[in-house]
Amino acid sequence: MHDRSALWLIPGAISLALFAYLLTRVEVEFAGRAYAAYGGIYIAAAIAWLWAIEGQIPTRWDIIGAVICLTGMAIILVAPMLQK
Repeated sequence: MHDRSALWLIPGAISLALFAYLLTRVEVEFAGRAYAAYGGIYIAAAIAWLWAIEGQIPTRWDIIGAVICLTGMAIILVAPMLQK
């Protein structure tokens, strides 16, 4: 295992709980879009973490996958506004 303290789990758990709580505060018709935004950002952040913290340079497939996720997230969030 890595030489990291298990105490790092505390801010992670708090962040996840806060996100779940805030998602309950969003109007129902927007909750799915908020969750899609979370998913896209989570995937991109995981790739950034891999590089910055784990020291593994992302492959082109990692980058392409993250870009696809962020593009999908943007479509989900923006497209409904463009239809108005």
